[in-house]
Amino acid sequence: MKITPMDIQQQQFKGKIFGGLNQNDVDTFLQLVAQEMEALVRENTELKDKVHKSELQVDELAIREANLRETMLAAQKISEEMKSNAEREAKLVISESEVKGDRIVADAENRLAQLNNQISEVRRQKLQFEMALKSLIEAHLKMLAMDE
Repeated sequence: MKITPMDIQQQQFKGKIFGGLNQNDVDTFLQLVAQEMEALVRENTELKDKVHKSELQVDELAIREANLRETMLAAQKISEEMKSNAEREAKLVISESEVKGDRIVADAENRLAQLNNQISEVRRQKLQFEMALKSLIEAHLKMLAMDE
């Protein structure tokens, strides 16, 4: 059975016919006990409130911690995805550059082959022209020599 401050204040003691209790002393004592109990009950209530508030704060902090962990994991995942995408994009750029470089080299080699062919053709035409000119000069020399 719980005893409240009110129970203590209302407690009645039966007095003895001879040599009983001093009513004032008992009342004074009961009053002191009631005040002390009130203070203890108040302190107990305050402590329970503090514990409840602390439990709420702990719960709130646990929720925040879980949210922060989720956020950090999400950020880490996004970071890894961005890194992976950047690596794929870099490989793609390198691959495209290699293809373009190969195409440029192939075009340059084709152009070089064309120029070499043109040079050969010009040399052949030069030789033909020189031979034709030489033949013409020789023919003219013969004609001049015949005229003399």
